[in-house]
Amino acid sequence: MIVPVVLSGGSGTRLWPASRELYPKQLLPLAGEQTMLQNTLSRLDGIEELAPPMVICNENHRFMVAEQLRCIGKSASEIILEPVGRNTAPAAALAALRGLDKGEDAVLLILPADHVIEEAATLKQVVRKGAKIAREGKLITFGVVPSGPETGYGYIRGGEALPGFPIEDGIFAIDSFKEKPSLEKAREYLEAGDYFWNSGMFMFRASVFIEELKRQSPEIIEWCRKALGSAQEDLDFVRLDAEIFARCPSDSIDYAVMEKTRAGAVLPLDAGWNDIGSWSALWEIGEKDGNDNVLRGDVLTHDTCRCYVNAGGRLVATIGLEDQVIVETPDAVLVASMARVQDVKEVVNRLKELDRREASSHRKVYRPWGNYDSIDMSERFQVKKITVNPGDQLSHQMHHHRAEHWIIVKGTARIVKGDEDFLLSENQSTYIPVGTPHRLENPGKIPLELIEVQSGGYLGEDDIVRFDDQYGRV
Repeated sequence: MIVPVVLSGGSGTRLWPASRELYPKQLLPLAGEQTMLQNTLSRLDGIEELAPPMVICNENHRFMVAEQLRCIGKSASEIILEPVGRNTAPAAALAALRGLDKGEDAVLLILPADHVIEEAATLKQVVRKGAKIAREGKLITFGVVPSGPETGYGYIRGGEALPGFPIEDGIFAIDSFKEKPSLEKAREYLEAGDYFWNSGMFMFRASVFIEELKRQSPEIIEWCRKALGSAQEDLDFVRLDAEIFARCPSDSIDYAVMEKTRAGAVLPLDAGWNDIGSWSALWEIGEKDGNDNVLRGDVLTHDTCRCYVNAGGRLVATIGLEDQVIVETPDAVLVASMARVQDVKEVVNRLKELDRREASSHRKVYRPWGNYDSIDMSERFQVKKITVNPGDQLSHQMHHHRAEHWIIVKGTARIVKGDEDFLLSENQSTYIPVGTPHRLENPGKIPLELIEVQSGGYLGEDDIVRFDDQYGRV
């Protein structure tokens, strides 16, 4: 049995403003119709003995992850929620321990959720080969065959063909790991022919990884066991104890195990891999027009070449530009030189220093019941468009500092307001006074859409007192 373990905990700050802390790049459709998380799982279809995936994600993303899996007909065996990020070694340890606790010593296929792999058929062939080798007790890292002297990736140097395996298997002992090189050193690696890009993808039996981790980084095992021992199961989620898991060392699989183990092996992968670490990477893999532009959304260009332009909602027109990146969203626009896109993280850091909302969340915010879009706001009012999915409902709640006016524009709403319980349809409205307990539900079969006008002295999202919530939120 092969269990895909999808690591979906990153924040993707280098792809701001599309990717943000509360809605990061792995949940976005950046390289096709599906999101990157959905693509990560869909490209495995057809592999024999493939078990339902385990997903490890940030607690704030749990409902979006579950919904995205449901939309492609996938059901996770478990979604483990990290209250704080602790890098890839603890994440893999959680998956391995959870499986072993159930008596399952499966082969784990560790996959970051934010990679692009163009040749899925090649990936599946390599995974099948890797599974056979992993069952023999080897810890496999996938080494990407380099297509150029890349300075943005770490490298793995392959050693001799792995003893006990036919040379045609193309599996090598690990000679050494190399940090991100200078351009001159990267060219040397490329010419040598025995260096691979470090993909961050791994394959091993759960028990073998745990035994190696015990030898090399026992503290990780200790705190992961304790965090799982105190975990709570909530709907489809495994919620780790935040205080305990925060004490776990933060380390990567490479540093914690692979650079120290004698059971490691590198399996070459040549399948059009890219980790989409910047906007320039999306330009590189994107379909280009006659002027080498990659254009997404409503874009008009004149005398423009070698640009990446992504219009999220409005028309974007360019004139006389070369080697530029333009990304438009409803509440922020990025304009950057293609050569400087790695500096986007500096903009995000500055936004955080200024305590700007745009650093972490979009104007449209997703909730387990649907979403809301903040259309307008001022000191004492805010206007939102709220969409509630069929059959879903918001929590039974009240606010200390704001009143709300609801106008139904599509569908039917069931309203609980104080002791009242009634239905509203299109073009009808109601008023929720300050301090009144209330609930909004969509009893219909189409999305419910309404305009909410908030008024009061404080309009923050933390002014919510929940009496009852089907999603287990506090």
